[in-house]
Amino acid sequence: MKSTLADFADRLAIPVRKGLDHRDFTPNRIKVEMLSGLTVALALVPEAVAFAFVAGVHPLVGLYAAFIVGLITAVFGGRPGMISGATGALAIVMVSLVATHGVEYLFATVVLMGVIQVLAGAFHLGKFIRLVPHPVMMGFVNGLAIVIFLAQLTQFQVAGPDGAKAWMTGMPLLIMLGLVALTMGIIWVMPKITKAIPAPLAGIAVVAGLVIFFGIDVPRVGDLASIEGGLPLFHLPMVPLTLETLTIILPHALILAAIGLIESLLTLNLVGEITGKRGGASRDCIAQGVSNTVTGFFGGMGGCAMIGQSMINVKSGGRTRLSGISAALFLLSFILVASSLIEQIPLAALVGVMFMVVIGTFAWQSLTIMRRIPMTDAVVIVLVTVVTVMTDLAIAVVVGVIVSALAFAWSNAKHIHGVVRTAPDGTRIYEIEGPLFFGSTEGFAEIFDPEGDPDNVVVDFLSSRVVDQSALQAIESLASKYEALGKTLQLRHLSHDCHQLLTRAGQLIVDADDDPDYEIVVDYSVKTGSLGGGH
Repeated sequence: MKSTLADFADRLAIPVRKGLDHRDFTPNRIKVEMLSGLTVALALVPEAVAFAFVAGVHPLVGLYAAFIVGLITAVFGGRPGMISGATGALAIVMVSLVATHGVEYLFATVVLMGVIQVLAGAFHLGKFIRLVPHPVMMGFVNGLAIVIFLAQLTQFQVAGPDGAKAWMTGMPLLIMLGLVALTMGIIWVMPKITKAIPAPLAGIAVVAGLVIFFGIDVPRVGDLASIEGGLPLFHLPMVPLTLETLTIILPHALILAAIGLIESLLTLNLVGEITGKRGGASRDCIAQGVSNTVTGFFGGMGGCAMIGQSMINVKSGGRTRLSGISAALFLLSFILVASSLIEQIPLAALVGVMFMVVIGTFAWQSLTIMRRIPMTDAVVIVLVTVVTVMTDLAIAVVVGVIVSALAFAWSNAKHIHGVVRTAPDGTRIYEIEGPLFFGSTEGFAEIFDPEGDPDNVVVDFLSSRVVDQSALQAIESLASKYEALGKTLQLRHLSHDCHQLLTRAGQLIVDADDDPDYEIVVDYSVKTGSLGGGH
C-alpha cells in the first residue's frame, strides 16, 4: 500500500527523487527552487500573522519567527525541502503565558525551549519517533488536514459594526468562494499545461492580478495587519534571572519543546517519503533548537516544522535547502521593502492554495481501508484524528502511541500457552510458547498446576522469550510455589541473562548448549541480588 504522501506526489505528478546533489543545480533547478520558495513565503505571511494574533503578540513577532526559524532549519535541518516557522500548535500553548506574564517571558521561554531541543538532539532522542505506528501517522495527517481546513474558515469572516467577527453573506461570500475555486482550478490544471511555474504561484498571481486590476472588494493580506517592519534586532529577554522566573517558564518550555519536536519529526518522516531520504532526526532536533534559541533573542515567538507549507514546497517542486532558504529571505524582503505589494494579495488566493494542500494531505485511502485493517488500527486512526482536531498534535500522538502499545501488549499477552506432556519416568514437562512479559504473566501462571503435578517438573522455555522484570518475577513466584510443596522444578532453555538475574530460581536452571542468547531489559544489583526497574 502506498503511503499518504507518495499518493499525494503521484496526484501532483511530482517525481520522487532519491535526493539531489550539486550536479542537479542547473539554472532550471535553481529557478524551480526559487519560485517554490516565493510561493511558500507568500503562504507564510497570513499564517504567521494569524498565529501571532492567537498567541497575543504583535504580527512582526510571528513574522520574525517564521524568517529566523525557517532560515536556520533550511540551512542546518535534517530534511531538505522541509519548511519551518511559527505554528498554531505552539501559539495555543503560548496564550496563557503571554496573557499572564507578558511577551518578555515568552521570549525567555522560547530560548529555553530551544536549549531543551538541542539537548534532545544531542542525546539522540529523535530516534524514538520510529515508535510511532503507521495508523498514528495516518491519523496525524488526517487531523492536521482538518485543522488546516478549519483555520482557513476564519478568512470568511469580516468585522461587523460592533467590531465582532461575523460570517460573510450574499455577494461578498459568493465572490470569495469564486476566487477560491478559481485558484484551486488553476493549481489543478497548471501542471497539465506547463511545469515551468509552480502551480500554487500561478494561482496566486492570476487571482491577485484580477483582483487588483478590476478593483474587486475582497479581504486582502493587509486587512489582517501591516507586515511592514525592519530587521529583527538582538534583544535580551527582560525578565529577572531568578528561580521564580525559571519555575514560570520551564513548564511552558518543556511543553513547547515536546510539541515542536513531535510535529517536526513527523513532518520530517512524511517529507522523507517524497524526497526519498531517511535519517536526520537528531540533526533536525538540534537545528530546531538552535533556531528557537536564536529567535528568542531576536524577538520571535519560536516555531517548528509546518506540514502545510512543507507540502506547498513539495507541490511546487522544492527538493533542496535552496527552496527553504529562499522562502525565508523572500519573507524578510516582504517585511523590509515589499509590504505594500504583498498586502494587496487577496486572502482568497491563499485560502485556495491551502485548500489544495488539505486535499493532498488528507489520507483518503484511510476511509476505504477501515474494514480491511484490524479494528484496533482503525480505532487509532480515528482517535488520533479527533484528538488532533480537539486538542493538539502532541497529545494526539502520545494517545495514539499508548493505545497502539496497549493493543499490542494485549494481543501478545493472549499468545502465551503451554504444551504439557509426561516423560516415561513420570516427570511433567511444560513447553512454554509465546513471549513472557508483564501482560502475559497471569496467563503464564494459569498454565501450571503445582498441587496436582508430580514431584518432578520441567519448564522448557525453548519456544518462549523472557522479556522483562515482570516475567522474571513470575518465574520466581512459580519456583516458590513448587518449593513450598517440596517438589523439584527445573528450568530449561533460559538465556544466560536470565541465569544471572534470577535469584531463588537460579539454582533450578539446567544449562544446555542450545540455550538462547538475549538480554532482559532490567537492572540487576550484584551486591543485593535483587531485580530493579527497566531501562
